[in-house]
Amino acid sequence: MGIDSESDAGGERIEVSVEDEPPGMERIRAISKLLDEAFEVPVINYKIGLDPILGILPVGGDTVSAAVSLYTVGEAARMGASRETLVQMLVNIGIDTVLGSIPVIGTIFDAVFKANERNVAILEAEFGAT
Repeated sequence: MGIDSESDAGGERIEVSVEDEPPGMERIRAISKLLDEAFEVPVINYKIGLDPILGILPVGGDTVSAAVSLYTVGEAARMGASRETLVQMLVNIGIDTVLGSIPVIGTIFDAVFKANERNVAILEAEFGAT
């Protein structure tokens, strides 16, 4: 976070805080971590989130996961993400939802594909955030 100085009409200096990234990015990262990397699997040291866990529940689990992921697309749109970025995000969520709904294989796919982490990377590339 940086600080910029501006002058008002009387010549007095006013300090204005400037965000390094769009508001909402922190929420998107938190949701992404929850869905894709919230827990570490012991022994293999691999992180998974709620997405593959919810995917164990037939139909409903993948639907809930997709709905939460779609919230991040809405947040990205409010942040001013380009149409191309939003489409890429939707494609990732679509792939995750369709392939993740396949019994057994879909749960493994959810644990590996990590659509939400991919979407965070896309947003970070667009907004230059790290």
